[in-house]
Amino acid sequence: MQEQLRQRYAAAREKAYATPLDQFQPADNEIFRGDTLWPWFERLRKEDPVHLTAESEYGPYWSVTKHRDIIAVDSNHRVFSSDSELGGITIFEGKQPRSQSSFIALDPPDHDQQRKVIAPMFAPESLKILEPLIRERAAKILDELPRNETFDFVDKVSVELTSQMLATLMDFPWELRRTLPRASDIILTPPGVDAQGKTDMDRQVEIFNILGQFVGLWNERLKKPPQHDLISMLCHNEATRRDTPEEYFGNIILLVVAGSDTTRHSITGGLLALNQNPEQYDRLRANPALVESMIPEIIRWQSPVAHMRRTALSDVELGGKQIKAGEKVIMWYVSGNRDEDAIDRPDEFIIDRERPRQHVSFGFGIHRCVGMRLAEMQLRIMWEEILKRFPRIDVVGEPRRMNSNFVKGFDGMDVRIPG
Repeated sequence: MQEQLRQRYAAAREKAYATPLDQFQPADNEIFRGDTLWPWFERLRKEDPVHLTAESEYGPYWSVTKHRDIIAVDSNHRVFSSDSELGGITIFEGKQPRSQSSFIALDPPDHDQQRKVIAPMFAPESLKILEPLIRERAAKILDELPRNETFDFVDKVSVELTSQMLATLMDFPWELRRTLPRASDIILTPPGVDAQGKTDMDRQVEIFNILGQFVGLWNERLKKPPQHDLISMLCHNEATRRDTPEEYFGNIILLVVAGSDTTRHSITGGLLALNQNPEQYDRLRANPALVESMIPEIIRWQSPVAHMRRTALSDVELGGKQIKAGEKVIMWYVSGNRDEDAIDRPDEFIIDRERPRQHVSFGFGIHRCVGMRLAEMQLRIMWEEILKRFPRIDVVGEPRRMNSNFVKGFDGMDVRIPG
């Protein structure tokens, strides 16, 4: 597998450096699904760090690829807007009324008011209560894994842990928990037949049925006193209370996607990184305390959210380029996390980095990920429990990556635990 990877990367590098810059398509899904994006962004960082793609399936857009420029954009919401009525937070074309948006696709003051509603769920005192529950569930998931048998790590470990966590945070029906990450996958799937052979219409029916569950839950929570779950928090607060599903689904979808994807794909990506860097796996087994610094390194290395989009509210200069009001600006977190000027030896997976949190995966400014400490805690607990049980978990084939340039993740990854 390693030799095939080297050959594929070499071919991608040759193509990236032979392609004229004005023909670059950094949002091409294929370079994400094939994990061949790295030389394309490397060249942009070196030669054109704020780059205009004049024509694409997403319309024209600016690519911001340097660590410092990403922070500058992400931290300046007064110039770079997340407003859903201007285009929101992804590269995809399409505008949405603010009344139907999630708070991540709003600007202050609406953003700040709605974010505060759910923030208590991710406060230190809440995480302290959740930690033993996460550990108990991680242990049970791992204890039920087969030995000397190939199985899908994404399905049995990554999806299972995150679906359980989401069901707990939302007080969602336990027996339906696996529909939550499935909803995220459907939302992020581009048009066409997906990996499961389902058409656009099939997925529309499926997502309608999944989201329909929240109508009953919302109405049920409204009739009861406020509780410490995300649905109750949303429906009982003036800032997020909505009258129709079309209006409150935005925040529900945000919590489902954000609560599933960062942790799920980082769990998988961490195991893959250790298998691709066996000397680091050896060091981890010899010193399990390195889990603490390994977790942010996994998040940097995986960069589960590949990009975020902003829309310029006024003419502005960035990296020597003139961006005009109304233009689309894409912050490529995957590129910022490999920036040679900000991170020492960025193309190496190093589990004991001196400054492991110097990454952009969680964003900056008012939109910095509200659940980042919960994500880190789940990853840490999972790896602490893995190391207690298994000398190693071997990846036994190339992972199946998502067809997405927004979430950098996995549909599946076959592994084997030696007996």
